[in-house]
Amino acid sequence: MTPLLFSVPQSSIEDNVRIALQEDIGDGDITAQLIPANDIAIATVISREACTLCGMDWFDEVFRQIDSEVLTEWQVEDGDSVEAGQTIISLSGPTRSILTGERSALNFLQMLSATATCAAKYAKAVAGTNATVLDTRKTIPGLRLAQKYAVTCGGCQNHRIGLYDAVLIKENHIAAHGSIAGVIDEAFFLYPDTLIEIEVENLEQLQQAMDTPITRVLLDNFNPDELRAAVKLNNGQLQLEASGNVTLATIRDIAETGVNFISTGALTKDVKAIDLSLCLA
Repeated sequence: MTPLLFSVPQSSIEDNVRIALQEDIGDGDITAQLIPANDIAIATVISREACTLCGMDWFDEVFRQIDSEVLTEWQVEDGDSVEAGQTIISLSGPTRSILTGERSALNFLQMLSATATCAAKYAKAVAGTNATVLDTRKTIPGLRLAQKYAVTCGGCQNHRIGLYDAVLIKENHIAAHGSIAGVIDEAFFLYPDTLIEIEVENLEQLQQAMDTPITRVLLDNFNPDELRAAVKLNNGQLQLEASGNVTLATIRDIAETGVNFISTGALTKDVKAIDLSLCLA
């Protein structure tokens, strides 16, 4: 679970957009037929509120799939801070195509910018501490890579992408296997080259984890006093990740306990779409 400043595969972006357009257009945009087929328009997208921008590739892909004659000219880049009233992009091309793609293109840009904006607020909240903010798997179904990318645009980092790229042993895994030591031994036997992390619920379980080869522990729903006690007990041996009840109001106190990582689903699940408007000239 290291910084994953990745480029989302183009095939994934194409799939995201294809599904969105099928959902919105279906057999065709019947309202757009009211506009003469040869009509050409110029349009701009304006942000109605301050945000961190994200979603350029998805926006462009919408119009690439609808009509390659629609041209886009961006005024900003993913990860840039945008002010209220700022023009983000200019478009030109067939009016019908611009109007048909408007909602799907804005949906991607609004949602991914919301994710990036939320991440930027959390990153700012822990600035000056040694803690790194991580996302989780609590993402919008079908848009995980997109949201994970948006998190990095906002200045936070990625936890595991899915169930396939890291082992995270949780309470029910421990219960099903029988013991912390046993389940960790099994994990290292099966996946010796994979990052392995275990979730603990108290200092006794943390101590048990410290007696194993594991290098990262997730402290589940520890309050700040308990986190400080865990940091003291750990004494730098393991990487410690705090999770549970993490909000913008609580994250600074959590970060100042000395943990290495703080993970929160709020980065991807508690987002409110950024207010953007597309206006024809």
